[in-house]
Amino acid sequence: MTILVTGAAGFIGSYVCRALQRRGQAVIGLDNYNDYYDPQIKRDRVRALCPDTDIRALDLGDRDGLAALFDEAAPTRVIHLAAQAGVRYSLTHPHAYVDSNLAGFVNLLELCRHRGVQHLAYASSSSVYGDSAVPPFSEDQRIDKPRSLYAATKAANELMAHTYAHLYGLRATGLRFFTVYGPWGRPDMAPLLFSRAVLAGRPIEVFNHGRMRRDFTFVDDIVAGVLGALDHPPQDDPPHRVFNLGNHTPVELERFIAVIEAAAGRPAQKVYKPMQPGDMIETMADTARAKAAFGFEPATSIDTGLPQVVAWCREYFGDNA
Repeated sequence: MTILVTGAAGFIGSYVCRALQRRGQAVIGLDNYNDYYDPQIKRDRVRALCPDTDIRALDLGDRDGLAALFDEAAPTRVIHLAAQAGVRYSLTHPHAYVDSNLAGFVNLLELCRHRGVQHLAYASSSSVYGDSAVPPFSEDQRIDKPRSLYAATKAANELMAHTYAHLYGLRATGLRFFTVYGPWGRPDMAPLLFSRAVLAGRPIEVFNHGRMRRDFTFVDDIVAGVLGALDHPPQDDPPHRVFNLGNHTPVELERFIAVIEAAAGRPAQKVYKPMQPGDMIETMADTARAKAAFGFEPATSIDTGLPQVVAWCREYFGDNA
C-alpha cells in the first residue's frame, strides 16, 4: 500500500509524511516548491522532518506529470494537502487559486477516479464558513457566503469531491483545518509573524483592534486527525464526508500575543489596524463529528504550543528572527 501526499514539503504535509513513515507505510510525495513564501524553508523543513520521503517536484497543473506519477507509484490512498494558501493573497493573485485549487483539484480527482484510489483525504478550511458562520461551527452549517476567493475555492473542492463520490463512487473525506500552527509553520501566518517580530523587536499589526478570536490548532493534533480520517474511509452513500479539525477552544488575539510575549521574554510593539478584507472575526470548531468517527480529541493548548513556536523561530531565524 502506497500513500501519495501532495504538498509534501508544506507545513502540514511534512509532518504527515513523517507520521506515515513512522507507522511503517510507503509514502511518496509531490510539491511544486512555489515562491508564495521562501522555498528554502520548505527544503529545510523536509530535511528536518521527513528526509527519507521521496518528494517529486511537480505541479498540480501538470496533468501528464501527475498521470506518470500515479502510474509509477500506484497509490492506494491519497492525502491532498497541496493548494494555493492564504486569504489575503487571494485578493491580489486570484488566478493562482483558480489554477491550483480548482483546475489542479480536478486533475487529482480524475486520476483518483481512473486509477482506482481507495480513499482521498483532502484539505478544506475553516474559512468556508464565511458570513454564514455561527460559533461553534458545525459541518451542517451552510457554506454559501465565503469572504474570500480562497474560501470559495475550498468550498468548491467539497462540492467537487461530493460529485465524484456520487457519480463514480470515489471515497473522499474533506478536512476543514482551523488555524494550524507549530514549529516549521507557514511564515505568512500570525503565529510565526508575531513570534519573529516580537523576538526582533519589530512592531506587529493587530487587526480589528485586537477584537478577534481564533481556534488555534497545534500541528500534532491536526496530523492525528488527518491519519484518523484516512484510516476511516466513508461508508455513506455517496461516500463523501467532511470533518472539522480544530481545537474547539477559541483564543482572544490579545491573549495569544501575551503568550508569545512571555515566551519571547519581551513585550510586543502593537500597531492596531482595522479589519482586513476577507478575514473572519471568530473561528470555533465543533469537533463532535470527528471525535465520534475516529476519536479526534486535540490536546495541545497555546500555552504548550506557542512557546515551541517561539523557541523554533529563535533557533531557525536567529536573534533577529
